[in-house]
Parts: sequence; C-alpha cells; structure tokens
Amino acid sequence: MKILAAIFGVVLILVVLGDAFETVILSRRVTRRVRLARLFFRYTWLPCAALCRRISSGERREDYLSYYGPLSLLFLLALWAVGLIFGFALIHWANGSALNLMGGVPGFFNDIYYSGTNFFTLGLGDITPRTPVERALTILEAGVGFGFLALIIGYLPALSLSFSRREVNISLLDARGGSPPTAVEILRRHSHDHGLDELRSLLQNWEIWSAELLESHLSYPVLAYFRSQHDNQSWLGALSAILDTCALVATGLDGPCTRQAQLTFAIARHAMVDLALVFQQAPREPEKDRLPAAEMERLRAVLKANGLVLQEGSTVDRNLRELRQMYEPYVNSLSRYLVIDIPPWIPEFSPTDNWQTTAWGTTSSFREAHAPKISNNEHRPG
Repeated sequence: MKILAAIFGVVLILVVLGDAFETVILSRRVTRRVRLARLFFRYTWLPCAALCRRISSGERREDYLSYYGPLSLLFLLALWAVGLIFGFALIHWANGSALNLMGGVPGFFNDIYYSGTNFFTLGLGDITPRTPVERALTILEAGVGFGFLALIIGYLPALSLSFSRREVNISLLDARGGSPPTAVEILRRHSHDHGLDELRSLLQNWEIWSAELLESHLSYPVLAYFRSQHDNQSWLGALSAILDTCALVATGLDGPCTRQAQLTFAIARHAMVDLALVFQQAPREPEKDRLPAAEMERLRAVLKANGLVLQEGSTVDRNLRELRQMYEPYVNSLSRYLVIDIPPWIPEFSPTDNWQTTAWGTTSSFREAHAPKISNNEHRPG
C-alpha cells in the first residue's frame, strides 16, 4: 500500500509540474488533448457559460462572465499547489511519517500539514524530519514550493501585459469602426480624402495585432476568457470585423489597400483557426447567413452613398463567399463556446461610439453633427 502511495505521489507531482511548465513557461502550443489545465478550464467553463446563457440581460451576463477569467486562473494555481502538497504528503506517509511531533501522533493528516508548511516555506518548527530521507524530502519540497511561488509571481504580470496590449487596439477601433465595430463602419469612416491610405495603415496595425494575439493566446489560452472593458467590445468581435473588412477590400475595392487587406486577412484567419483548435471547437456554419444577397445590396448602397464603390458581378460575389467560408465557421464556433456576440456586417442602427457616452448620458449635440449618414431605411430592410 505504501509503495502504491509513493508511486501515486511521484506521478501526481510530475503531472502538476509538467502541466505548470507547459502552461506558464513553454511558449509553444501543446497539442496533447489530455492536460490538467485544459481539462480544468473546459469543465469549469462549460457549466459557467451554460448558467450565464440563461441571463437575459446582456450587461449582467457580461459582468458575470468577466469574473471567470481571473477567478479560474486563481483556482488553477490553487489546484496546482494542492496537488503538489498532496503528492509530497503521500511520499512522507509512504516513508513511514518519519517526523518528530511536538504533540499528537504521526499520521497522514500531520503529513499533509507538514507538507504544506514545507511547500510555502513557513518554517514553523512544530514538526521536524527525523531521518535522512525525510530531511532530503523536506529540502526538495521547499525548493519546489519556492520555485513554484517565484514562477507565479512572474506569470501574472506577463498575463496582465498581454491583456493590456490586446485591449489597446480594440479601444482604438472604437472611433474608427463603431461600437461594436462593423465592416461597413470601418470602410465608411475611411471614405474621406486620403482615407484609404489611413485604412491601409489601420489594417497594417491589425496585421501586427493579429500576430500578437496568435502568439499570446496560444501561449496563454486563459486570456481568451478575459472580457474587454465595454460590453459591446471583445477581441473576437474586433477580429471578426477586421476579417469582414479585409474580405470586402480584397474582393471588391480597388486601391492601395488591396494587398494589405490580403496580408491582414491571412494572419487574422490563421489566429482564428488556431484558437478554435486550442479550444477544440470544430468549425460550424452559422445558423443564419450574416450577409444574404439583400444585405449585400444594402451594403453596396451604403458605401456608394459615402463615395466607395464596390465591384459587382458573379466573380466578385463568389470570391467574397469563398473568403467568408474560410473564417466564418470558426468565428461561429468560438462565438458559441465563449458566449461572445459577433457584430453584423452593417450596424443595426446609427451607432453611438463608446467615447461619445458617459455615465450621465450621451454627447448628443456632437453625436448628431458627426453621426454616420445612414438612414433607417438603409439599416433595416423594407
């Protein structure tokens, strides 16, 4: 029995240390399906997401979901610590609980207590090792605990920095694409003189942002659960709007942006597909077409009214449909899994940007002067 306990304790320690190494230190994506961290996030997120889907208020739902990312991270760290403490306690018990006690009798509960004080390097002194083997185990566990705590201290700032870098461009997109951002708004707000040059610069920035998102969220998948500052903003929604914009520009808009749109589309689609793989979400066709023929005609009319003329014809429509097919199924599967709404191609109403609102109301006079020149008939069919 004690031999089995020792073996189980060693295996548990190795599993936890290996999982912590792959999650915190290893920068390469781990393709193995069975991992402690992956199982933890999957089987804690699914019930949390299912419960939040029952909340009718979108604002309240986002508030509750925003707690999952930080709390799940803390619980994962606690799970690792408990696993290591329990593993060393099993080894202490298998070694015969060779401990000097100031009171009480040797037993497994004292082994757990001793293991915890060693792991967190408390040095209380009320229990001490009695044999050379026990002293060696004490030193080993104290070293593992010290290293674990140092690892966590370095891990949390790295996550915070990656999250902040992700959110900067999402916030900047507010004035350039609306809240939430849509492809039509991004193009419409770059329809002025030299606007296409600015659009090319914007897409170039989002090419870099997509590459950073790919690297950071493959290394730290927990970041995908962290919600943005505003309910109508998200990394998935912003990335979808950029993909929509790139698809339109690459297939129907001649000008200086075409090549940049193709490059941005490539890396953005790469990020979308790889993240769907990380969360084991197979591509799934949307239940409703995001851009049916009638909406496409309305989209052309809106852009034409703002001085941007998209090419027409069966070839253009086919190319756009093929590009959409390359990313929309992955967007849909991630949207369903992460409970994140995907913005439409055309805003449903004349949008009010986040920067135009305050807790005391909307800057209505400025908004009216600078609102998108899109009528209700252009937004709503019929």
